[in-house]
Amino acid sequence: MIIGGLQKFSLIDYPGKISAIVFTRGCNFRCPYCHNPELVDPQRYAEPWQEEEFWAFLQSRTQKLDAVVVTGGEPTLQEGLQPFLERIRKMGFLIKLDTNGSNPDVLKDLLSANLVDYIAMDIKAPLEKYSEVAKVSIDKTDIEESIELIKQSNVDHEFRTTIAKNVLSKEDVVNIAKMLQGEKLYILQRCIPTKILDPLFLAQFEPYTHEELEQIANLTENYVLQCLVR
Repeated sequence: MIIGGLQKFSLIDYPGKISAIVFTRGCNFRCPYCHNPELVDPQRYAEPWQEEEFWAFLQSRTQKLDAVVVTGGEPTLQEGLQPFLERIRKMGFLIKLDTNGSNPDVLKDLLSANLVDYIAMDIKAPLEKYSEVAKVSIDKTDIEESIELIKQSNVDHEFRTTIAKNVLSKEDVVNIAKMLQGEKLYILQRCIPTKILDPLFLAQFEPYTHEELEQIANLTENYVLQCLVR
């Protein structure tokens, strides 16, 4: 495992739980609005954490934290992810995994091993626009398979999309909701480009207002049970 960072306390990243967040280094997408460029761009990588530092921290929080959120970067790229989660599980913590859904085989193994209690999958765009938004070639079947694995699992989960006018239209969001037909929770995340992967994105950035996002959320009501603006 290559650990790129650690947030020692969070009340918002795992719904209803007190958690710590561990950030894995490396990602196979290049979304220009990514707010963790130091975990994505090799030229901006910081020195990784020593794993033993992380384990020592976690041991000191066994009576204070409920859960560990594993995010990135993209955690499913890490070769040591499964034993890493197994060790967290043995320490008694719940586990939330954030993923872009590009590695369904890894996701399937983690679900089969009962190593995840909550999954948040980022849906970047409708399938036909995925490569355009992620800025890399995407195997759409991997995205579809990951969505179905999560939908069919008994694990608590959410699907979420980062949205700005220069990235996705209202129609794009509705098409994503159709892809998630019948899902309990779909979240629209406002794009806030403060620290991002591609500075050129700022020149094109056009945000939706909160009112516009609420209107878009309402357009999804025939497809998902609840769409929230975050």
